[in-house]
Amino acid sequence: MSTQVSEEVREALHERRPVVALESTIIAHGLPRPRNLAVARELEALVRAGGAVPATIAVLDGTARVGLDEAGLTRIAEDPSVRKLGHRDLAPALATGATGATTVSGTAWLADSVGIRVFATGGLGGVHREWAETQDESADLRLLARVGVTVVCAGVKSILDVPATLQRLETLGVTVVGYGTDRFPGFYLSSSGEPVDWTLRTPHEVAEVIRAQDGLGGPRAALIVANPVPREDQLDPALHDRVLARGLAAAKEKGVTGQAVTPFLLDHLTTHTEGASLEANLAAVRGNVRLAARIAAAYRGRP
Repeated sequence: MSTQVSEEVREALHERRPVVALESTIIAHGLPRPRNLAVARELEALVRAGGAVPATIAVLDGTARVGLDEAGLTRIAEDPSVRKLGHRDLAPALATGATGATTVSGTAWLADSVGIRVFATGGLGGVHREWAETQDESADLRLLARVGVTVVCAGVKSILDVPATLQRLETLGVTVVGYGTDRFPGFYLSSSGEPVDWTLRTPHEVAEVIRAQDGLGGPRAALIVANPVPREDQLDPALHDRVLARGLAAAKEKGVTGQAVTPFLLDHLTTHTEGASLEANLAAVRGNVRLAARIAAAYRGRP
């Protein structure tokens, strides 16, 4: 596979220093320009402030890049032709010389392939509502059952079927822990109301779980660290429920189905909360990046 690891990331991995993988879809497709580039730089700075090396991942001209320089970050942020790449898209992208931003599954796959153990993102994909009719499930779930990466996230997007997603993760053998909470986060919301079986309270405890996974061997699977957005930064729950219900009704009325449902609902939430959902999303991402850096540092035995 054509993968280029930046010198900084390569040296950190060789010296067993902490590294945190960052996805690039939020830069290319999740935020408006020019704010997206500022956020990309901010997230990398947060990783560094936490004592780790950032490794933003993307595909540029058919080469998988693990660790972007300023020119790479700028291109992903500013080029409107940048594609969205899940792990299933990586081979065609590399073979055809395409440029794309990696989703959770694409980022986790590439991070795992070079030995990065910690990955920070916003929210995972999951099982979609009305799954019985649509059979629509994010590729994130199966991929996370195959890679040895710790994923720090704010749960799954609240537009999804959260109980079904948790059940699916259990079936796939993916470990889920709550960070400082016994309730699974709801992305924009601090809690989805669904319980988690395990609660960890410090980066050191998470690092010990990663080490225990290393010691057990056997089937590889991700560790999901569900880190809730702070209550003061979450989207107002009543506003969230009201706008989401209207968005679901609008999607049905307009005949929006399949992969088009998620971007439709996310756009509906952003528009009808007057941007409040976007700010909650960013607050969650920042918190996840900070925590991921601390976990990576604890795992590598650094203060």
